[in-house]
Amino acid sequence: MRKTIIFVILLILVGFAAVLVNFSIDKTHYIKTREVLANHPDSIELLDDSLVAPILYHEIEGIDQLPPEQAKLKFISALLPSILLAKHRIEDERNKIREILNKPIWLKEDSAFYFAQSEFYKTASGELLLRRMKTHPNSIILAQAAVESGWGTSRIFQQANNLFGIWSYRSGEPRIKSIYSRNGQAIYLRKYDDVSASIYGYFGLVARSRAYRRFREARDTTDNVNVLLPYLKYYSERREEYVEQLATIIRQNRMVQYDDYRLDPAYFVEERTVKLFGYVIDTVVVVGGVIVDDRQ
Repeated sequence: MRKTIIFVILLILVGFAAVLVNFSIDKTHYIKTREVLANHPDSIELLDDSLVAPILYHEIEGIDQLPPEQAKLKFISALLPSILLAKHRIEDERNKIREILNKPIWLKEDSAFYFAQSEFYKTASGELLLRRMKTHPNSIILAQAAVESGWGTSRIFQQANNLFGIWSYRSGEPRIKSIYSRNGQAIYLRKYDDVSASIYGYFGLVARSRAYRRFREARDTTDNVNVLLPYLKYYSERREEYVEQLATIIRQNRMVQYDDYRLDPAYFVEERTVKLFGYVIDTVVVVGGVIVDDRQ
């Protein structure tokens, strides 16, 4: 009898251990975005708080029909959510690279992700990759976007979501032809799916180009806008005049205030998938820290 009880207890313990070994909770994080067709300025919601709703605006038109000050506010309100979404994506990818670098053994998907990021940022060095994946103040991005897109009125922006006049050198990628040429050669510019993708591409350009090496070095040590701006002089053939224009736009439009703006955590979603022996037994959806869906 005693041996039987001991045997039953051992079976229970072994079964419990098997459950523990085969029990897992997989977590997936994303942001609940909202897409808005902004072919009329009234579609753009003005910012009224430092916590920004993740709205992706498409086909932004009509801003130039507004009074100048109102047009600028609409432009900033349309762009800032996309800037924050692009920066959030880069920060997530940067954290994933950091995790991979700390792993003693890489999985196949780890290597694939690391290789893709190395290709995009043009470096195989883990330390340099992490440095290149840094971002900089929102005010600088807003000012450059304002200059390069004419405050959202340029054809390239309205037709291709290209805020920064980024060129295309590959015929196989989405692009549109510029009305200008250089040395008799046609110029093509990248076409993006949305404004956030354009900003992501801009960060990649600044991270890769040798012209912005000193800007990246300065960005490693400070986020002071006045210190960083002079290192962007090679973004334009106007050099110092371009830098002064950026500084003036930032100052006159009080853009530094937007450096503290961030995405509203109420739109952050976490899906928790509970698995036992590889089978899904429950899925819990958490939005802004609150369980909103328990799919049993």
